[in-house]
Amino acid sequence: MTSADDALAEADAARKACRDDMHHFDDVIEEFGERAFEFARRRIRLDLDGVPLGRPRSQEELDRLAGTTVTADGLGEDEVLRLFADVLEPACLSTDFPRYFAFIPAAPTETSIIADMVVSACSIYGGTWLEGAGAVWAENQALRWIADLAGLPASAGGCFASGGTMGNLSALVAARHEWRRRRPVEGRAALVVGQSSHTSMQTASEVLDVELVTVPGPKLTGQALAPVLASVGERAFAVVATAGSTNLGLVDDIASVADVCAGHGTWLHVDAAYGGAAMAAPSARPRFDGIERVDSLIVDPHKWLFAPFDACALLYRDPSLARACHAQHSSYLDIDAAITGGAGWNPSDYALHLTRRTRGLPLWFSLAAYGTKAYADAVEACLATARAAAELVREAPHLDLVVEPELSVVAFRRAGWATADYCALAKRLLDAGTAFVVPSAFEGEPMLRICIVNPRTSVDDVRTVLDATA
Repeated sequence: MTSADDALAEADAARKACRDDMHHFDDVIEEFGERAFEFARRRIRLDLDGVPLGRPRSQEELDRLAGTTVTADGLGEDEVLRLFADVLEPACLSTDFPRYFAFIPAAPTETSIIADMVVSACSIYGGTWLEGAGAVWAENQALRWIADLAGLPASAGGCFASGGTMGNLSALVAARHEWRRRRPVEGRAALVVGQSSHTSMQTASEVLDVELVTVPGPKLTGQALAPVLASVGERAFAVVATAGSTNLGLVDDIASVADVCAGHGTWLHVDAAYGGAAMAAPSARPRFDGIERVDSLIVDPHKWLFAPFDACALLYRDPSLARACHAQHSSYLDIDAAITGGAGWNPSDYALHLTRRTRGLPLWFSLAAYGTKAYADAVEACLATARAAAELVREAPHLDLVVEPELSVVAFRRAGWATADYCALAKRLLDAGTAFVVPSAFEGEPMLRICIVNPRTSVDDVRTVLDATA
């Protein structure tokens, strides 16, 4: 036998040694699929009172309940599904639970959840137009809707990234690249942000190795920004405004900030990861005046646009500036231009990623299915619930509003309580499966905040938490 014959025989033997059921649809997989789909169907069909909150378990508990799961011969599909359904999933918190008020919750539509399964089944690579043209086209339809909400020009575009941290970082990398091209100045580059900016700004500054300059005040305004930006001078490569702060839900004065940035020729990025969804609500849209002037923008559909984790819409006023920074080149990557004629839109050119799933497709499915009015109505419902929650706080003699709510975060304090009291309440509600809230702080004083992004959350759900503080 020749060496080629030996190699062919070895490859054939190795292939035959593979388990047939790993990459073969047979009766066993058919039955497993039906059980898995039934589990998913039951979870999706849970009504308002049926969605479980879940509770975290310790490492020791999970070790005891699940045991060793990764073994040489495998446990079999049914046992793995049982472990997930009975042990692992209940040890996770359901962010769509109507009384999940901590951090920024989520409430994906039924259509978007099912679409996520469909997209996974199709095994689509979403980095380039060559390999995912249909999916990228659909994602760009969803991106266009968000760009239109913000009033960005028809030339604006971008991609879906994994989340706000990656979206912010990708935009700021592009901003610094353009700053270096236009202003090769001496000294360390500086990133200027408001006091209420997201923690990802600190992360971004460390990754980029730039100075983080913070403008004091609960909201960033042009008046507060102007002297700070003047003192930093041309070292400032970007200013970040926040449209919906995580802690209090406040929207910076984007219009006045845009005026100052325009005067200095400084890139303006808006982090609207949470609050940007409120642009869909006519009652809240005026709070975002000036956002049409940004150089880049992010909105997280997995927060308040009812999409599954994970999806961050990243948009640029001039996408060519991002492409000049992010596009990767090599002999095996540049072949797509030869095949498509270079006319396609490559999402990998607009953020810090190459491999990517088409994470914007579930949003597109849902948005196309229900229509934009349904989205506007759902956001308005959350805003109305937040306003009602604020009224309940005002009526409670032992509670005080921290700030007047602007979006759907209601922050309040309980008279006489310290941080330990808020933590005890949070633990008690979580242990009972009643609600999930976590304490926070503002101006050095502890507080409790509830964030409402689930249209199924009722005023009674809020009242349950408020009553527990009595």
